[in-house]
Amino acid sequence: MRVLHTADWHLGQHFLTGQERLTEQRAFLTWLLGAVQTHGVDALVVAGDVFDTTTPSHAAQELYYNFLVQMQGTHCRDIVVVGGNHDSPTLLNASRQLLRRLRIHVVGGVPTDPAEQVVALAETSGRPALVVCAVPFLRDRDIRLAVAGETPDERQLRVRQSIAAHYGALAEADAVRRLREQDVPVLATGHLYAAGGEAREGAERDVHIGGLGSVGAPDFPAAFDYVALGHLHRPQVVGGQAHIRYSGSPVPLSFTEADDRQQVLLLDFKGAGAPTITALPVPVVRRLQRFHGTLDEVEASILAYDNAAFELVAWADVQVRSDEAPAEVQRRVQAVLKERAAHVQAPRGARHQRATEAPDVAAATAAGPLAFLHDLTVSEVFGRRVAGLPPERAAALTATFGELRQLLAEADPQAWGGEEG
Repeated sequence: MRVLHTADWHLGQHFLTGQERLTEQRAFLTWLLGAVQTHGVDALVVAGDVFDTTTPSHAAQELYYNFLVQMQGTHCRDIVVVGGNHDSPTLLNASRQLLRRLRIHVVGGVPTDPAEQVVALAETSGRPALVVCAVPFLRDRDIRLAVAGETPDERQLRVRQSIAAHYGALAEADAVRRLREQDVPVLATGHLYAAGGEAREGAERDVHIGGLGSVGAPDFPAAFDYVALGHLHRPQVVGGQAHIRYSGSPVPLSFTEADDRQQVLLLDFKGAGAPTITALPVPVVRRLQRFHGTLDEVEASILAYDNAAFELVAWADVQVRSDEAPAEVQRRVQAVLKERAAHVQAPRGARHQRATEAPDVAAATAAGPLAFLHDLTVSEVFGRRVAGLPPERAAALTATFGELRQLLAEADPQAWGGEEG
């Protein structure tokens, strides 16, 4: 059984000042169709965050459904899609009955019947070839009830135990155990933040704030031969366990991800046991490029930038450190950008930081560089606000703030402006 693991498409994402990413995302899906054909993929697994918001545009939805239709022309027999924290379970599930007729198995949110998360995929002969425990993003209401008077440590432990119990129950389901006894491999999905995972600053939205990082490799049952994870946009292995992996986002979604490897993962199962894993690099059609430095350095870097390797014009993050007047900085940066407009554009213009600071500002930032508010994540801003409080008080406030963020994120994922994935 050959399976392809991907996640975090974020279809419909709008970047910086509103630039849409559908051109890049369409290029990825076109490439993915070819990769499925070229490598003889039997099943495609999408581990969450199909869309960037719970209310994706009609164009983003059309891109998704067109891809599913085009997949019917490949040799891929099954597609498994689970919801992520950016997805609307209701939206994804709306078409699940129809899509099931096409062997597309959608689990947008945790179903009432846990058995609906167990999907058995068969060979052309009808013999079971893979069991998928299709676990979507687990919202607080899915895994635990708030307990009055909980300490932050107790809250973390409860979250971890609840997530582990959810996976444990699926691993012990009769259908899973019966097929595993027949040498059928078991794959589980997840859309969460696992301990040891490297989150890009300002890129991935914290989930399960109260237990952030508390779910680790030991919390996934040994019955799972592979765990296909989504949420962190950088491809990585969890806890040194090669069979527990984030595939990463196939399109860089922020400047912090510009140098990550864009890839999908090809899994070859030969009966029960860990698969052979091959990373397939995804071609990037638009470069996200940073130009930071003095005014002279930024000008020279923009003029020297070569975009020949990329199909689309690059988008730039420009930050200038200069004591020149802001108007002069903008004039000079815009002049070189205009000269190189066919190669690079800066959607939000240039950010200006003075090279020399007043003594009181310099003293306040002696421990590190001055940060602009728009360069900080919500968590970092809150962390600075409670930094001077007693540790227990700060921990309690942070946990409560996390709970409020989680509730707001579920009600309106766009409330945070898409700053974190």
